[in-house]
Amino acid sequence: MNNDLQLLRPAKILWISLLLCCSLTAFAHRGEINEADPCRIMVGDIKTERIHFSAYTRSTGIKSYCEIIPTLEPTNLVFDYEGQKIRKLSIEFEVTKLPEGTRIFYQEPRKISTGTVNGLVDFSKYGAGNYQVHVTIVDKDGKIDTHIPFAVGIEDNAIGKSTKTLIIIAVALLLIVLVIVLAKFKDRRTKTENAE
Repeated sequence: MNNDLQLLRPAKILWISLLLCCSLTAFAHRGEINEADPCRIMVGDIKTERIHFSAYTRSTGIKSYCEIIPTLEPTNLVFDYEGQKIRKLSIEFEVTKLPEGTRIFYQEPRKISTGTVNGLVDFSKYGAGNYQVHVTIVDKDGKIDTHIPFAVGIEDNAIGKSTKTLIIIAVALLLIVLVIVLAKFKDRRTKTENAE
């Protein structure tokens, strides 16, 4: 019985280490007003108004993206106003490919009383790379421009986050099995030596 407890200790240590290494991340939007959200664009001269940027690809359905869009395909870009004041302002939306600054989407300046702007962009025409959303308030005093960078198709060639997590779990499980097998081997060896 005591040997069984000794075998469990390394396994417990490895499991605890695995749980600490693989923390779960929540990918939620629309949290507290001051919560950091890379999908939220703060606009205006004092940055009090917010617009939420989301991208939806046809292959992933209702899953939204903003910092990294994984695939090169037709993508619906959605800009949701989070306040009422901003609906009274003329705002233009533009998406450019970096570093050259080629315009791939443009919504001329206008007031959007519904608070939502939609646009469809086929990223397969423009290729993988870095892009930037430009949100510009246009009024009689001039223009106030705000940006949010994002990438498209870059993760296709790399291992995705879920695959990395699965690899970490598999390696941890192999380490646990290895520790248990080595502990049993050591225990048998000790018993054999004591029997002689």
